[in-house]
Amino acid sequence: MTLDSSVLRQIEPRLAAACGAQSVAITGVQKLSGGAIQENWQLSADVTGGRTPGPLQWVLRKDSAAVVASSRSRTEEAALLRIVCDCGMRAPRPLLVDDGASVGFPFFVMEKLPGLAQGHRLTRDPGLVPDRQALMRDIGAQLALLHAIGPPQAELGFLGTPARNPLLARVASLRGQLDALGEAQPALESALRWCERHAPASVAPTLVHGDWRTGNLMIHEGRLAGVLDWEFAGWGDPREDIGWFAARCWRFNRPDLTGGGLGELEHLLAAYAAAGGRALVRADIRFWEVLAHLRWAVIALEQQARHRSGQQRSLELALTGRLVPRLLLGALDEIAAIA
Repeated sequence: MTLDSSVLRQIEPRLAAACGAQSVAITGVQKLSGGAIQENWQLSADVTGGRTPGPLQWVLRKDSAAVVASSRSRTEEAALLRIVCDCGMRAPRPLLVDDGASVGFPFFVMEKLPGLAQGHRLTRDPGLVPDRQALMRDIGAQLALLHAIGPPQAELGFLGTPARNPLLARVASLRGQLDALGEAQPALESALRWCERHAPASVAPTLVHGDWRTGNLMIHEGRLAGVLDWEFAGWGDPREDIGWFAARCWRFNRPDLTGGGLGELEHLLAAYAAAGGRALVRADIRFWEVLAHLRWAVIALEQQARHRSGQQRSLELALTGRLVPRLLLGALDEIAAIA
């Protein structure tokens, strides 16, 4: 499967205008790995004239065959990327945005960042991250920049009004997602009730990424090149981003490295505070690691349901549902650590 050549011909002059070039000729198209919810296509192009003449590569991002209701639209995600880039964050800047009126599907084209994001490789090969502490400092500083963005923001009006208590709103949302699946999940429901009863005091909401984890961080020469996949961003509790990153389920077989399998969380937290973020210690994040396991379990069930229903037949989606018992065990382990 590839992008239709007629689509590519339509966007070539628009890319040329966007980068101030005389012309753009797309010479190659390759679908990138990952992207169960969105599709990412690498575009190789020859650029004539303008600011950046010569061979270039961009990434075209569009919806996959089956979308997830909680995912932002491509136009909203592109708007988020522009805002965080303007705030100094390392993220791919959009070049061209289309709401779908011209080619039949919404998409945006963004710069291609150097490096790789494959979690299993980054956590297992020490040559890819020779200085883990430096990488943790990068990640902590970037999180602080993100969490410095708070409501209200006129450019982010599409995010709506922040919930009064983002944590309880997240739990209620997860319970609603479970109900929509139509199958009883007593263990998950009991754990969500535990979260309601043991919820920490709320803090002022900020912009959160919503999927800040190893696998969505582009690492180049051992340092953070950029943060990918902003389709779940919104107003929320900033500690949720850190707990999602730190959760054992996202350490890619390096449970000993509490910072996403890439390093030590304590180094991230120190850099986060030094860059203006809230002063936190590991104990402050434990609750959010519980919630991370439960949230991933609900997502895994939803992905399995997409396969079962025929909405999107995929062995990967089918097998994702098999993760749920392990995720529940991870949540129970974190609850025990808190107790």
